[in-house]
Amino acid sequence: MDVVEVIDRYCAVWSDPDSSRRAALLAQVWTEGATYTDPTVHTTGAAGLLAHIERIMTKRPGGKVLRTSELDVHHGAVRFAWKAVDADGATLRDGIDLVLLSKDERKIERIVGFFGELEPLGAA
Repeated sequence: MDVVEVIDRYCAVWSDPDSSRRAALLAQVWTEGATYTDPTVHTTGAAGLLAHIERIMTKRPGGKVLRTSELDVHHGAVRFAWKAVDADGATLRDGIDLVLLSKDERKIERIVGFFGELEPLGAA
């Protein structure tokens, strides 16, 4: 599995309505003890991330997470843009994820997610 497949399978975890399939997809790309952090949560391990995704999916049934950029990859690190859409395809939120991969670059060890775009310098 190459890096594009790893990231796309990870995004599919956020989009699959079936909890068993989500768990199976995540197992393919998530290292034991991997962490996920965004402005709303910090979780460790697959069970923590799956519970967080379940809470999100309960709030937005039929929603999906779509990768919206090419991958920027170097030295085992990846960044990519994404958007969360509702069942009708309307954008709910967008952001950027920074991913640290395992040494063989086949699994995820850490994700730090950011919501929205950065404020231009001097805008705040």
